[in-house]
Amino acid sequence: TLSRPAGSLSGGEAQRIRLATQIGAGLTGVLYILDEPSIGLHQRDNDKLIATLKKLRDLGNSVIVVEHDEDTMYAADQIIDIGPGAGVHGGNVMAQGTAEEIKNTPGSITGDYLSGRKQIVVPKKRRKSNGKSIEVVGATEHNLKNITVKFPLGQFICVTGVSGSGKSTLVNEILYKTIARDLNGSNEKPGKCKQVKGLHNIDKIVNIDQSPIGRTPRSNPATYTGVFDMIRDLFAGTNEAKMRGYDKGRFSFNVPGGRCEACSGDGVLKIE
Repeated sequence: TLSRPAGSLSGGEAQRIRLATQIGAGLTGVLYILDEPSIGLHQRDNDKLIATLKKLRDLGNSVIVVEHDEDTMYAADQIIDIGPGAGVHGGNVMAQGTAEEIKNTPGSITGDYLSGRKQIVVPKKRRKSNGKSIEVVGATEHNLKNITVKFPLGQFICVTGVSGSGKSTLVNEILYKTIARDLNGSNEKPGKCKQVKGLHNIDKIVNIDQSPIGRTPRSNPATYTGVFDMIRDLFAGTNEAKMRGYDKGRFSFNVPGGRCEACSGDGVLKIE
């Protein structure tokens, strides 16, 4: 792992490297902020992460994490619960205190789940496979030890394991890139394996990753999903727009005159 390119490390590995450098620095009086550090971590690694955060605190620092993880909440000295819902339905402090105090706070959805008043029900029945599968044979990329893995189709499959065990290598570097090359015509070089069987059982592959959804500051969920086209149609259909001769093309973050010229459609003013 020490010789691997940084870009090939999993999210958990990269994050622990950053945390390790901070502990090694021995700084005190620092406020550390982490945004959902438990994402992508196995439970064993999550326990280590929490221990690391406590060590940073014990060195004389303050640590703030934005987190949904239950174990992190119980480990925290103080919880600030924001809600009650998402978007326009959020923005309020619903509760503040220890995990036990949050449990007993009326109106806190977080408290409802911590206390067990609300639960995520585990399904009693599992969907059966459609009898078809895709099989990765002889995977040897990075840490993988010449493994063969079969993925049954028509099911919800979870690939798990401790951070750095080879999950992302198997799924993203080998499975996805091989199928994308053979079915989608991608030029990306897949990870090493002998072969991937069963490609005739699917039409194509789509990788929904965590990369930014837009390449410009003007991109947002509405433009990415195509909803903004309907919003522009709505604006273009107003009486004022018709009187001025505006079509839907006028209502764009990229069109001078149709956008806010103070920020050029970016939504913010940059001071360099």
